[in-house]
Order: sequence, then C-alpha cells, then structure tokens
Amino acid sequence: MPIEIRNPAAPDQIVAKFEETSMDSLDDCVARARQAQVGWAAMPQPERGALVARYVDALEARAEDIAMSITKEMGKPLAEARGEVGKAVGEARACIGRANAPIGEVFPSQIPGTVAYSTRRPRGVALGINPWNFPFSTPMRKAIPALVYGNAIILKPASLTPGAIALMAEIADKVLPADLVQAVIGGGALGQALAEHTGIDAISFTGSVEIGKRVAMAAAGHLAEVSLELGGKNPAVLHDATDLDPVLDQIMASAFAVCGQRCTAVSRVIVNRTLEAEVVAGLAERAEAIQPMDGTADGAKIGPLASLQQLQDVDGFVSRARAAGATVSAGGEKLKTETGGYFYAPTILSDVTPNMEVARDEVFGPVLSVIAYDTVDEALNIANDVAFGLSSCLYSERTDVVERFVAESESGMIHVNAGSFPENHLPFVGVKDSAMGVGGSNGPSTIQFYTTEHTVYRRAAV
Repeated sequence: MPIEIRNPAAPDQIVAKFEETSMDSLDDCVARARQAQVGWAAMPQPERGALVARYVDALEARAEDIAMSITKEMGKPLAEARGEVGKAVGEARACIGRANAPIGEVFPSQIPGTVAYSTRRPRGVALGINPWNFPFSTPMRKAIPALVYGNAIILKPASLTPGAIALMAEIADKVLPADLVQAVIGGGALGQALAEHTGIDAISFTGSVEIGKRVAMAAAGHLAEVSLELGGKNPAVLHDATDLDPVLDQIMASAFAVCGQRCTAVSRVIVNRTLEAEVVAGLAERAEAIQPMDGTADGAKIGPLASLQQLQDVDGFVSRARAAGATVSAGGEKLKTETGGYFYAPTILSDVTPNMEVARDEVFGPVLSVIAYDTVDEALNIANDVAFGLSSCLYSERTDVVERFVAESESGMIHVNAGSFPENHLPFVGVKDSAMGVGGSNGPSTIQFYTTEHTVYRRAAV
C-alpha cells in the first residue's frame, strides 16, 4: 500500500509516495543484512572507512535533493534543511576519521609469559529508528558509525518523512555492498516487529520517552544492545549580562530553530527577577518579528509544524498554560493561511511558574516559557526539577555562578554563554529521561555501542 506524504505548509499537496514495507518481508530483510555484514566485517578497517567516505561524498553530491525532501515533508525552511545536510556530512567525516584510532588496550598480566589485551568486533546488524524532525542527520548519526565499525544497518524513518532515508538507501546501493544499508517504511508496528526480531543485535532509537520505553522492552526480550535518545525540557538560565541583546538573540535561535521541534531546543528561560521585565519584552519583540511561512519561500525563517497533530498539541499546551495563569506576551495562536498549513505563531509565555505543565513537559513547538527566580539555588532547582536532562544553557559573567552550573546542571550537554547547538565531533548525550545506554550517536562513545569488547590472554605454546 502506498504512503502519501503531504506538505505541512499546504496539506492538500502530495509531495511524495512510498511503498510501505510488508511485515512479511522483515525476516528476509534481516537475513540479507546479516549475510552482507559478514563480508563487510572481514574487510580491513581502513578500507571500510574509505568506502564509507565515498558513500558520504555521494550523499553530499545529492545534498539539494535531500534538503528539498526534508523541507517538503516536514516543513523546516530550506536554509535549515541545507544546514542539516551539511552538518550531517561534517559529523560523518569526523566519525570516519575517529574510526582509525586505536580500539583496544594492552594490560600487564598476572601470569608470566602472557600478553593480555582487549580488542573490539562489529556487533552485527543494527536497527536505527528515526524521528521526523531531523530526517537526514539523525539516521546519518546511526548509519555512519554502524558502517565504519563493520555493521550492517536497517533504517526506519518516521512515517511523515521517509524521503531522506529512501535516498540514503538508494545511494548506498550504488556505492556500498548490497543490503548493507536497507530502508523499511511504515508505522510503529513495523518498528516494533524489528525491535523484537532476534536477528537484530543493536537498536538506536530517537524519539519520545513513551516509545523509547517500548523499544527498550522489546530489545530486552533478546538482549539487543540499546541506545535511546529521547526528549528534553531544556533550560536557559539567564543570570546576568553586560549586553542583553546578543544573549536574547542566541536564546531565540536556540528556541525557535526547526519551529521549536528539536529535542535540544531551549524551552524555558529561567531569568533573574531583576531582568525579567526586560527579557520578556525583548523576547516578545523578537517573536512578533518572525513571520512563519512555507519553508521553500525566499527568506523563510520558520516553517509550519510538521503535522496537524503537532499543531493541535502545541495549541493545547498554550491554552492550558493560559488557563493556569501564564500570560501570552507574544503569539499564542494558530495562524490562518490560504493553504491551510500547520502554522503557529512564535509564542512567549510569561508569569510561568515551575509547577505548570508547560514548564515541565515537552511542548515540541515554537513556545518559550519565562520563569523568574531570586537566588542561584532557586535557579538550579527550577532547571533540574524536571524528568529530562538533555541540554542546558547558562548566561553569566560570574565565575562562581558558572562553576556551580557546570557542576550541578543535570544535563548531558552543558553550554555556558552559548546556544544549545552540538558540535560535529563531540558526544551527543543526555541523562535522566532524556537517554538510556551508551551514546549511539556522534562522539567517541559510539564505538562502545556498535562493537563488542573482547579480552585476549595470549601465551606461547605450552
């Protein structure tokens, strides 16, 4: 049955059609991946790395096609989609370079005449289950380390955005051994069946906490290695600033990139009460200046939400926040357009208290809540008193405040006087409900996820 993909900026417009993968074909899919992986694992690492580099080059050559697919399927501005492709390519090349680093250690042995050392082997067949908000960079973060460390990978895109992964599989067929990279297209039942499949050795999932827990439970049935990258409720603590304008510009970029549909998006500004009025006014002015539009339009800064469900969810959060006592200082409404697109006005909520739903749960939309505090202790408590622990930011010129924040912020990624954007070569990590398992994404820890460790005790013949 074909799946129709519609443009969220103009939902009547069908932008692509894809054949849904049959559940009956999954056994064959896994079997072909396992067969392909055997020869791939036997290939010397430098040779594998060179082939993966060719694959990345071939993907980069199709960058515009991939970016256009992203924008048409999930709505982000074309400039953001191009940026996503460029960043994914940069991360991939960093990963390929890192894969030639030493992979084991030599240890002193207790036994005379014995050499003891550790080494690593490819894990086998990996499954990458991907979200709709980064349809290319997230599967690249799964596929490239999987491949470079000697694994085959099966990639499942979100139902809203299969185009980028379909292109990844198409290009892989031209550059890499057959069946090494496969795409399966369908809904949650397909992902669940693959997660439960005994032929899958590792599962890297990016998405919601609820679905991540289901994936972990499915994987536990056959003891597959699991890496979960989940949600965030990321704070920006604004304690002091000599010049407030560049700080507010950074916060806005961190909050409203990808229309706020980003797990690392800043969604709470926890502001020193002495700065509250100025910060609310500055954020509201900036939000009102942003005009959501079709992502393919010239000068688009923010696009539609990815689906009608997202639009309804975001509007529900704002309505409930208003009823709970929050003030809508900017935005706070669905936008009507001739095309019926899923547009929502960039929204600033003030008078938000830490116990409100909008201050605790992931909105995943263009909504920024402002919460005031009086002491550093209070600011840290507000920042940490949520279930998530993905990314956090502090803006301060005081060394004592910076040192406390770095030591006490309950986040995997901690930014000081910088926005919440990860670098290509550094670990993408979270704590608490934001992650589980060793990072299956970019950074040095990917080798631990995509390989198994082995200790060797080697002696001369007896």
